[in-house]
Amino acid sequence: MIDQQVSLRGGAARLPVRPRTGRFLVLAAVFVCAACGLVYELELVALASYLIGDSVTQASVVLSVMVFAMGIGSLLAKRLRCHAAVGFGLIEAALALIGGSSALVLYASFVWLGESRYALVGFSLAIGVLIGAEIPLLMTLIQRVDRQDAGGAVADLFAADYVGALVGGLAFPFLLLPMLGQLTGALCTGAVNAAVGGALVLWVFRRDLTPRSRCLLVLANLSVIAVLATATLLVDDFERAARRAVYGDQVRVAVRTGVQEVVLTGSDRASLGLYLDGRLRVTARDEHRYHEALVHPAMDGPRARVLILGGGDGLAAREVLRYRDVRSVTVVEIDPALTRLARTDPALSGLNGHAYRDPRLTAVGADAFTWLRADRHRYDVVISDLPGPGITASTKLYSAEFYGLIAEALAPRGRLVVHAGPPAARPRTFWTVEASVRAGGLATRPYRVPGRPSGFTAGPDRLGGGGEVPEDWGFLLAGAQPLGEPGLGAGAPALRSLGESELREGARAADRLRLPGQEPSTLIHPKYWEDA
Repeated sequence: MIDQQVSLRGGAARLPVRPRTGRFLVLAAVFVCAACGLVYELELVALASYLIGDSVTQASVVLSVMVFAMGIGSLLAKRLRCHAAVGFGLIEAALALIGGSSALVLYASFVWLGESRYALVGFSLAIGVLIGAEIPLLMTLIQRVDRQDAGGAVADLFAADYVGALVGGLAFPFLLLPMLGQLTGALCTGAVNAAVGGALVLWVFRRDLTPRSRCLLVLANLSVIAVLATATLLVDDFERAARRAVYGDQVRVAVRTGVQEVVLTGSDRASLGLYLDGRLRVTARDEHRYHEALVHPAMDGPRARVLILGGGDGLAAREVLRYRDVRSVTVVEIDPALTRLARTDPALSGLNGHAYRDPRLTAVGADAFTWLRADRHRYDVVISDLPGPGITASTKLYSAEFYGLIAEALAPRGRLVVHAGPPAARPRTFWTVEASVRAGGLATRPYRVPGRPSGFTAGPDRLGGGGEVPEDWGFLLAGAQPLGEPGLGAGAPALRSLGESELREGARAADRLRLPGQEPSTLIHPKYWEDA
């Protein structure tokens, strides 16, 4: 009883190290554990955004649930303060196991169960509770090693905690992801967490442990590290099995670039499928319908200089290069690895007609928004072949500011074409893009083309949502002046402008989205605005 009271008051008699050394070791452990905790947090956000989509929503769910759970953990830790050393050791072992395996289990639950939202919330709760329990126990331990007032101890702990979080936050995108990947990075972080937490308790506070608790901690930490090490060795096999479950048995290329994950399926050009971050972007069976509808209406007029924003697969460029009077085509793609694959992969380069071999084409590896700000050229045609407007990461590429930059880049009779999403399935998204184009100073002509043919099956596409071929594709043809009816040559998919009922509904949607003082769409008849 006397020893326990001395322990709580900050006595250092039973420690095997000097008080100053013990204090340094505790703060070092706080630093490492904080870095590991933030890595777990960022890992959940990144993987949830990849699997579910809508990174803003996923980040909000993870952060809010985790902060709430940290409060619960802090309250629960009050019961462990009399056994702070063994309690902290067990908490770190549990945190290392749960946090380190979280990415693996989250990915597995989505691939084989088809749902990861519940797992995401569960891991956020568990990790938050364990992180929240750390500080009260560490507060007890640091006062145990060095007589210090409570205010000074709190300041030291939070300083080490915040600096550790900074290092963990920077290490995740710049070190762990590029070098180890999401799954291996989380597993290695868990192993480090278990080793540091266990070493602190088993060395600095070993005299506070009973033989039974010492054996328990050794067994728990060795078991956790063994499980994480085994999972690390098997992670490649796990990823291959998961890809087969998601994409089928014909995965030819699977590469994580600095921007996204690129997967090619199919054994030849006729069966090719291109997935970017788990979302189906190209299928050989139907891609011509999309790319012909995207490109050819905008090519009706001057077309000497063409700018393609996105379209690193080369398929939009293939359609543009069919016109002999096109003198130059510039493709601005943020992921150079995708353009390199479009040049070198036999199936993809065959599908794009070896567009990158054409001397008229120049590929630029850059963010489209940033590149437009610096570019001073004028273009007859601008083709926006970008990720769908429903993907949060591409939001700025569907903003009024972005279309304002395009308007400045257009020649006097220049045209812009934008894929704005399926108007039938997501009308609000479609008309939001239309309103943004008008806010950028351009007149619009909405049109659409049927997407999925009768009886069409796109093949496996479960990641991220929004990847399956829609019932229709919606486009916006835009220019500084009102444009005529869009059309295609013989043999191309049939286009049609949106019908009267669709325009009337679109008018209502666009009117709600119109900025103050903005004129109505020049392509929706005024009577529809009156009805709306």
